[in-house]
Amino acid sequence: METAADDHGAGLRVAEDEVVGLASELIRIDTTNTGDPATLAGERVAAEYVAGKLAEVGYETTYVESGDHPGRGNVIARLPGSGSGRGGLLVHGHLDVVPADASEWSVHPFSGAVQDGYVWGRGAVDMKDMLAMSLAVARRFKRDGITPKRDIVFAFLADEEAGGLQGAQWLADHRPELFEGCTEAISEVGGYSVTFQDGVRAYLVQTAEKGIRWLKLRTRARAGHGSMVHDDNAVTQLAEAVAKLGRHRFPLVLNDSVREFLDGVTELTGWDFPADDLDGSVAKLGNLSRIVGATLRDTANPTMLTAGYKHNVIPSVAEAAVDCRILPGREEAFDRELAELLGPDVEREWVGLPPVETKFEGRLVDKMSSSLIAEDPAAKTLPYMMSGGTDAKSFSRLGMNCYGFAPLRLPAELDFSALFHGVDERVPVEALRFGVRVLDRFLQEA
Repeated sequence: METAADDHGAGLRVAEDEVVGLASELIRIDTTNTGDPATLAGERVAAEYVAGKLAEVGYETTYVESGDHPGRGNVIARLPGSGSGRGGLLVHGHLDVVPADASEWSVHPFSGAVQDGYVWGRGAVDMKDMLAMSLAVARRFKRDGITPKRDIVFAFLADEEAGGLQGAQWLADHRPELFEGCTEAISEVGGYSVTFQDGVRAYLVQTAEKGIRWLKLRTRARAGHGSMVHDDNAVTQLAEAVAKLGRHRFPLVLNDSVREFLDGVTELTGWDFPADDLDGSVAKLGNLSRIVGATLRDTANPTMLTAGYKHNVIPSVAEAAVDCRILPGREEAFDRELAELLGPDVEREWVGLPPVETKFEGRLVDKMSSSLIAEDPAAKTLPYMMSGGTDAKSFSRLGMNCYGFAPLRLPAELDFSALFHGVDERVPVEALRFGVRVLDRFLQEA
């Protein structure tokens, strides 16, 4: 039986060779999640594909559809560890993707094309790349009889792109026994490389993410004819409230995760990030500044407006949707600020998911670093906070410390952050092979 101390050898090369095909095949399965049950594609076909690939090498899998929503497939498989005394490790990823307009793309977004050194298509980076890497390593462990030091639970989930209500949230509420014993978790939007000046390369490990609040604003007034004078107009009231909120700048808050990231960049590059010009100095980070800049303060971005049904009718109700992202520890302060901005006449309702934050320390983090260094001796690891959200929000409720660790060594010139939900989404073939090697080492030793 092969052990973690053995050379990675032929079995690992098989996993490297198959990861590109797995990613391409997963992309070709349309799992578009519009958030509307009438128009979404559903995850069942992709879940059944994953379950088949796992069963093929001997895994027992659990297939679960969420409550009253047929087609929202989730697959979970557990690989027992050697009994090290540590809790289990959850490796989770989502099967669904956001919509894509094929007319905007260089290749069809569901082609899974492999060309020019990349695998192309919707989900290539968000996050069928990590699904393929996890699946390749899971298959390799079973084929080669590798026993990790702790239980590993592999979870392939539905509905993350709409908040996980039919995926991770539903499973955490209704099937928590599937994750019994898991104390830590890894998933998307971390572990990828960024290149600073003079070729200095760092791998960003996600240790925190902002909270999500999908806010609906509503104003009410008397309906009437559009030709008459209306001092009390729901559309006008709403427009004024939305404009005020959209222009508002929430206070700058330097969270521990962000501070540790900036200190790490300073150590690697010598760049300063003075507190009195933090917004300006973060611009030095180039493309990465879009992500880091959004973690310096709360944000509230209006995204949709709804009012009326006829050109000459003043409606009695007007509504707006606002995408709010809130820093850890800022929820109560955010609510107070929102109330002061909007006043008592604008109704507010929302659904939300909390911020998540954990420490960049301990055995798991050490193994992330050592696994990266084994494949890239120049690797440095830095913690960071992401401005979006993941299924970590659900699994943190089950007591897990959650990290983003989907390792990819990326070309310095690639604007990786722009590919998330972007046109011509793609992942380098060599980055996938690199990720398989890193995950293989990491999951054996973690």
